[in-house]
Amino acid sequence: MPRTQASPRKAEHRWPAFAAIAVMLLLDIYSPPTFIPKIALIVTVGVLLIPLIVLNPHRLTRETRWSRWLSIGLALVLAIANQVDVVWIIHGLISGGTGGITVLWGALQVWVASVVTFALIYWELDRGGPVARGTLTRVQLQLADFKFPQDEDESSVAEVTKRSSTRSDWRPGFVDYLYMSSTNMMAFSPTDVMPLSSRAKLFMMLQSMTGFVLLALVIARSVNILA
Repeated sequence: MPRTQASPRKAEHRWPAFAAIAVMLLLDIYSPPTFIPKIALIVTVGVLLIPLIVLNPHRLTRETRWSRWLSIGLALVLAIANQVDVVWIIHGLISGGTGGITVLWGALQVWVASVVTFALIYWELDRGGPVARGTLTRVQLQLADFKFPQDEDESSVAEVTKRSSTRSDWRPGFVDYLYMSSTNMMAFSPTDVMPLSSRAKLFMMLQSMTGFVLLALVIARSVNILA
């Protein structure tokens, strides 16, 4: 049964995204040094993240113009830092000046960070962001940047249709974007989620290229180490 005003949907919880950022920063602390000082990245993320947590400590129900730009800025800062680290790791993989195990561990950290940062970008951009998806009616949402399987399941069998966007008012959450980001990073192309907007296609293309280059160079370096 479609949702009604008598059964309002719950806004998305903040903590899945926060946990992903925390894991990414924890891995960064124990990874090899890169061009960006670790303390600088942690402080910058903290400065951007703390006001957002104060505004919405649990569920993402409130949004102002400054909080919207702050949350997008956080995702972009992490993405820029990640791409700088990608270039740094690529240089290390090509030059061979760093120990093999060290540079491979750094490549793993950068790979995980890429999955998280692009998931945050997709999460922030699609349909107006997490607050909009969790609080607005469907007709009030901005245009979708991605089409999920649930968005076209209304013609499937009954047990699948019940979970579709049309019947259950399903909206994607952070875990959905994290999964999409990880599959795009591994498959180098969309899998079950299709990009609809130009910006979504550009971000997914950049992520696919990052994943492909990292994997190719890691395999090449691993062969050299084993040889």
